[in-house]
Amino acid sequence: MIPVCDVQNSKGDSGFMLSKVGVTGVRKPVCIKRAIDGNDLNGMLFCSIDVFVDLPAVQKGSHLSRNLEAIREVVDDSIATPVTGIENLAVDICKKLLVKHEYASEANVKIEAEYFKDTSTPNGRKTMESYKLIGKAKGIRDCKIRKTLGVEVIGMTACPCAQQTVTEILEYPAGWPVMSHNQRNVCTVIMDMDENYDVEANGLIELIESGFSSPTFELLKRDDEGAVVINAHRNPKFVEDVVRGVLIKLVDAYKDLPDDVGIIVRSESEESIHKHNAFAERSCTLGALRNE
Repeated sequence: MIPVCDVQNSKGDSGFMLSKVGVTGVRKPVCIKRAIDGNDLNGMLFCSIDVFVDLPAVQKGSHLSRNLEAIREVVDDSIATPVTGIENLAVDICKKLLVKHEYASEANVKIEAEYFKDTSTPNGRKTMESYKLIGKAKGIRDCKIRKTLGVEVIGMTACPCAQQTVTEILEYPAGWPVMSHNQRNVCTVIMDMDENYDVEANGLIELIESGFSSPTFELLKRDDEGAVVINAHRNPKFVEDVVRGVLIKLVDAYKDLPDDVGIIVRSESEESIHKHNAFAERSCTLGALRNE
């Protein structure tokens, strides 16, 4: 039986438009392939996808099944032709949403994925660490699509203030890595740009990890554990230092990107001797950072 009445296309009762209507938490595997340092990196990311379009006041409901069709078609295409990043996948879905929802003037896509990257401990042991990737796209009909790449990285900081106090109390010899209290620091960098620009997620991850007192690792043998602690206490950082250090590195690393690239750098330290967390953030454009 084919329904003769399209309830979604009937007139809305209230007369109000809605900014976002869609589906959230759609789980899909996505094939990724990109070149890093001359080598092809292939892999599968398991993604959680949210998609939305706006809904005009004259229409009662959005055609939600079209959202799932758009996601499925783009994900299926990634099997034959892998995408280079989830932010580019978001762009492809965004374009399909605007085609399928002819009544919509705007589409938004957000994708989150857990990502694993090969790295090494301080003493050279191979390890694989997990990170969070965030890809977004926003499309306005007949305009350029803006995309967003974000990474969330966990590291470690040692408090400079407590370290100075301990130094004065215990009269430590100069040059020793003085004890302090530590924090697990979660740093997030989000970059918003036109769809024709690309930023490598691995580069952002490495940039952030270099801004901590020390990176952290899933598995540490005793010599590596000692090295992480010593390195962190030789490089104490406030939560503010993490954000400012990352901002400096972004300006140095992305000289080829235009001034209108949006930047958010966020750092939150889970305190060990307090019951609260410490937080710092900067939101601006790459051009504003260059001017400073």
